[in-house]
Amino acid sequence: MYTFIANPNARSGRGILLWKQIEKILLEKEIAYNVLFTKYQHHATRLVHDLTSDGAPHTIVVLGGDGTLNEVIDGIRYLDKVTLGYIPLGSGNDFARGLGLPTDIHSALEQILSPSHYTAMNVGVLDYENKHRRFAVSTGIGFDAAVCHQVMVTPLKAFLNRLKLGKLTYLGVALHKLLTLKPVTMTVTTEAGETKTYHKVYFTAVMNLKYEGGGFNFCPAASGTDDRLDIITASELTRLKVLCLLPTAFKGWHTRFRGITLDTCTEVTITSDRALPVHTDGEPVFLQSDIHVHLEKEKLRIITPCK
Repeated sequence: MYTFIANPNARSGRGILLWKQIEKILLEKEIAYNVLFTKYQHHATRLVHDLTSDGAPHTIVVLGGDGTLNEVIDGIRYLDKVTLGYIPLGSGNDFARGLGLPTDIHSALEQILSPSHYTAMNVGVLDYENKHRRFAVSTGIGFDAAVCHQVMVTPLKAFLNRLKLGKLTYLGVALHKLLTLKPVTMTVTTEAGETKTYHKVYFTAVMNLKYEGGGFNFCPAASGTDDRLDIITASELTRLKVLCLLPTAFKGWHTRFRGITLDTCTEVTITSDRALPVHTDGEPVFLQSDIHVHLEKEKLRIITPCK
């Protein structure tokens, strides 16, 4: 039995139409399924928490963007009891990009209905103010999170999605935020007790997969299966240099330049001298100055293409 968690408002309201295409195929193939539609922010988390609280195995298919996927993963009660399929309908699709999943809905559905390979993926956790939120792709504080916050509310996103240029939303917002963000001082402390202090920091991101922000390859060596988290910190850069580096980040070439620092860890605490925007998989978290990030003990089984 497949349980579909579908966001009817995904892809500028076309989510419900795309679901009908998928439902038609399920009926033709006589596939047993159930569908739950999200109705408001964080609804997917509640739906999945209730669904998986029985401790039984479940196959869950997410139909939506990275935000809907984040809510679903955050709601899973027992990670090791769930097999997850994903049909990406977002503008960023960094999860699909990071795992090499098909972005065409028919190809994605075919793979899910006839799985040939599974990936045991690490799941990250953000801790803040005695709260916890999981992530699959990344969490970050500063510039990247400010961009994610703005993308959530800008009308530009819906407009570009209609033109099938949703990826450019992140780049456009990033250029705007670059002109207004004031760099800060941050300390980054890993599980080994090593503390590094960075000045004039634009952002620090903790990555489980390679990409965030609609295709920025911030941590080219990141892997969701290596039991590690990758960290990128951008510091002591002029705005002009950041502007020049942003396009190179799509290819991962930004890592060659001074001011870009990469590291790996299993656990990290990040402290900023000023409260800044924070995100998990592009979903905004209220301004924070201290965050802690680690990995869940259990992994999540993802339906993926053959390697």
